[in-house]
Amino acid sequence: MYQPKHFQQHDPATLHALMRAHPLATLVRTGADGVPVADVMPLELVADAGPHGTLRGHVARANPLWREADGQTVLLLFHGPQGYVSPGWYPSKAQDPRVVPTWNYALAQARGPLRAVEDAAWLRAELTRLSSRHEAAVGGDWSLADAPADYVEKMLGAIVGIEILIESLEGKFKLSQNQPGVNRDGVERGLEGLGAAALLASMRATR
Repeated sequence: MYQPKHFQQHDPATLHALMRAHPLATLVRTGADGVPVADVMPLELVADAGPHGTLRGHVARANPLWREADGQTVLLLFHGPQGYVSPGWYPSKAQDPRVVPTWNYALAQARGPLRAVEDAAWLRAELTRLSSRHEAAVGGDWSLADAPADYVEKMLGAIVGIEILIESLEGKFKLSQNQPGVNRDGVERGLEGLGAAALLASMRATR
């Protein structure tokens, strides 16, 4: 990943926070024919499992990912807040019109070997944790126990767990750090006017 120095983000807590807030990851691997393949799936971060944490999730048994990528080092991309930045938001434009639009964003990138998990107890525990966390986030109270036992067993048989021990973790937070303070203020006012609260909060956090 191209990494200008002022956009680099290496703080584990900051990267973990982005991964938890935006758990829908893009998983990039090499397919059986040698061609890159991308899948999208929510992943649970276990921060204290390994030096950079561990990611856990599941895929449909029909998905070739778990067979083809078992033991393969994969790339995970977690996209945080993002949005267009108008050069009209830069107060400096009045003195120097040599400005162009750009795009601000926050991204966490992880790499590690993928392990396929065909263990019903592991899957049940993972699904219980995953649903509990996300139900709480939306104010719901659904649990795995609410579904008929035979239906749950059937569903467990239709999925395979995946686990990735993170071996490297880095981030790119491109949030106008390369602009003078007056222009960063202008971008924040522009985002505030659009109601882009998440991107605005990310920018303010890098101050």
